Amino acid sequence: MLDSTIAGNPQQPDVAWTHLSAGEISRRLEHQVIQVSEYTVNKVYDELHLGVRQMSKLETMKEVENRDEQFRHIAVLRAAFLGAGLPVLSMDTKKKEQLGNFFRPGKGYGSTPLKVYDHDFVSFSEGCVVPHGLYDEEKNRGYISLGLSKDTSEFMLDNIFYWWKEELQWVYPEAKAMLLLCDGGGSNGSRNHIVKHDLYRLSKALGVTIVVAHYPPYCSKWNPIEHRLFSELTRAWQGQPFLNIQIVKELTQETSTSTGLSVKVRVNQKKYLTQRKAPDDFFINKDNYVKFSENLSNWNYWFTP
Repeated sequence: MLDSTIAGNPQQPDVAWTHLSAGEISRRLEHQVIQVSEYTVNKVYDELHLGVRQMSKLETMKEVENRDEQFRHIAVLRAAFLGAGLPVLSMDTKKKEQLGNFFRPGKGYGSTPLKVYDHDFVSFSEGCVVPHGLYDEEKNRGYISLGLSKDTSEFMLDNIFYWWKEELQWVYPEAKAMLLLCDGGGSNGSRNHIVKHDLYRLSKALGVTIVVAHYPPYCSKWNPIEHRLFSELTRAWQGQPFLNIQIVKELTQETSTSTGLSVKVRVNQKKYLTQRKAPDDFFINKDNYVKFSENLSNWNYWFTP
């Protein structure tokens, strides 16, 4: 029965799978007047090394030069900053969400089913929320800024500024430097001059040296915020329509784990302009504003006030 349903990969002969569950095998055998329990079928599956499996995103799409070297460099930076009691902040922007009575994956407890629109047309939306996150590795503390405008470099800069002024400067009163870990694209793109210009402004405004380290392309899932904060945030949001920004804020504030994760939330209603450009002076005298690492300078640089 399995011979006709087992599939495999010719490049990996030791890997095989079937779409038939133990219950389906048992029912098919009943039609042949053979009584076999699901327990017995599962034992046979174990002998054939067939088990419940799911796809894992482990195949690298592209080999990136100096990938491992950058990971080692980040590990050294993290150890140095954490050892010195300095803040290590991982940051990223989570997928934008539409506000409105739209379907969201997941389940929750309730007395009656939640009824939502049968189509996710943007024209029925009450707006869009842009969740930008920061994660403090040492304190296991997250900061989510719910923007109502665009995901820009200025938006990212403001979120760091607000969290530092509201909380981090009191948590790290002696800190003269911080480490920012981020991806290489989006509002904190490693190639964008406006990002570097804004980070220079942020360094001066806070009076703190900002060291930036980007994860290599195709490696964003290793950014700590992805599996330490955003995964828990997704779980807190599941099964609940985002009718308005207040509901999103309340759900976000409930994000926690048994290991002590807590989240501070802020709604950012500021309107941000896109396609901003760095001043001409920044291009001409860039070395006066940003200091590049001698090794892997595209991914590693810092700003001093």
